[in-house]
This record gives sequence, C-alpha cells and structure tokens, in this order.
Amino acid sequence: MIRVNPLAVVPGLPQPGRTLVVGVVNVTPNSFSDGGEWLQPDAAISHGLQLLEEGADIIDVGGESTRPGATRPEASEELRRVLPVIRELAAAGACVSVDTMRTTVAERAIAVGARMVNDVSGGKAEPAMLQLIAECGMAYVCMHWRGHSEDMQSKANYADVVSDVIAELRSQLNAADGAGIASEKVIIDPGFGFAKTAEHNWQLLSRLDEFDVLGRPLLVGVSRKTFLGRLLANADGNPRPAKQRDDATTALTTVLALRRVWGVRVHSVRASRDAIAVAERLLEERGSLFDGAVP
Repeated sequence: MIRVNPLAVVPGLPQPGRTLVVGVVNVTPNSFSDGGEWLQPDAAISHGLQLLEEGADIIDVGGESTRPGATRPEASEELRRVLPVIRELAAAGACVSVDTMRTTVAERAIAVGARMVNDVSGGKAEPAMLQLIAECGMAYVCMHWRGHSEDMQSKANYADVVSDVIAELRSQLNAADGAGIASEKVIIDPGFGFAKTAEHNWQLLSRLDEFDVLGRPLLVGVSRKTFLGRLLANADGNPRPAKQRDDATTALTTVLALRRVWGVRVHSVRASRDAIAVAERLLEERGSLFDGAVP
C-alpha cells in the first residue's frame, strides 16, 4: 500500500495543490522521443507555448540528449540551442526549467528567465553547480545519477535498486545541503532509465513510498521510456516506438497522481492534466475509503 502524502510547496514554483505537470521541450537532434523535431528555436518556442496552453505548469527546456549512448554537445552548442527558447518562453509568462548538467548553461539560463534547474547528474557532473544554485536560490531537481550517457547502462548494477538509489540520493542531498542550498528548494528524481534496467524501473515505481524517508518532493520522469516500449512490444518482441507510448505514460500519470507525487515530467501534457484531474476527483470523492493509500 502506498501512503498518500500532502503535496509539497517549493518556493518560487507553481503551487496548484495537485501533481504538477512538467512539459518537455527537447532542443536536440537526437533525443529518444522526438529527436530533431524541436531543434530549431522557432519550432521549440512554438512547441513550448503549445504545452503551456495545454496546461503545463513548468516547461523543461534541454539542449543535451541523455539517451543511452548519446554524445555530449559542446557547451557553446548547448547554449545556442536553449537560451533563445528559455528567453522567449519566460517572456511569455511560462515557468521555465533548464535541463542541464553544466554550470555555465544553468547560469546563463537563469539570467534569461529560468526559475528551476533540472540537473540529471544531481551535482555530480559539475560540483560547481551546487554552489551556483545556493547563490541564486533557484529550485533544483537533484536526480540519481551514476555517469554520462556513453556508458551509464554498464553501471546498472544494484544489490537492491530502491535501497541503493535512496542511499546514493541521500549522499547527493548531503552535498547540496553542504553547499548551502535550502532544503525546501530541492526536488528529488529517482532517475528512471538512467543506469537502470526495465526491471529496476518497475521496482522503483512499485516502491516509491520508500523515498519518503528523504523528506523531499518527488519528480517522476517515465514518459515514453524504453521500459514502457518493452512492456508494449509486438508479437515479434520489437518494442513499441517512443511516440506510441503516450497512453501507457498517461496510465502511469494516473497512478502517480493518486500517490500524490509532486510532479510528472511528460511529453503529452493535455493527457497528463486530464489524468490528474480524474485522480484528484477520485481522491476527493473516495479519499476516506482509500484510508491514506491507493491500491
């Protein structure tokens, strides 16, 4: 049984009283879900505005693909990709997050309007990132991470994936605390698909309540991930293509909203907002029958 926790409030970010929806804008040529589709700034800006219209609470803009095996772009190229998009979306009133592991990119993104830094390395790629966040007072997503995309899947070895991820995230949170980042500004992410097998991902989902011990809001990013494609494989065993995994993603959004996670990071915003609305209505109607838990 999963305990339903009150939704945390993160200063400086939207506070809708429900699971937040973080809409993904990949300004990259090689992201697993939509590589190249939003590479040009105008296309990325239009897509971000569409996600905002569909109900995204936060728009997460990233210029580096972190799919397994991906090669990192130069910092100058990452900046070229993301800065005009963040600037225009922030000017349009969006709450924008920058998805980056680089301190220089985060600093420039904050200067043009980003209000959250989503660091998939959780401060391990560049420890200077933690000092920047502490100085700027930004909201910060600290994800569990074991290495860069080129070889991260070779590090998917755990005695117990949930216990190990919690222990490693605790170490990362201690580093953030030591750098002076206010604890109420830090959101945790278990890092689904990052140095994780499909089975690891399912174990993490089934035991999300154990992350309560860390005492931080939880962001879950499972949208269109490979483990869903494998679950939905055709009769020949070929995984369902990424863009055909949105229905399964929406099903997980419903479960996560019933569990009252802080946020979900998704590609299909409207479907997730609909799923969350259903979950909220059900909790309102039958909350006492759930007795603090959902099946």
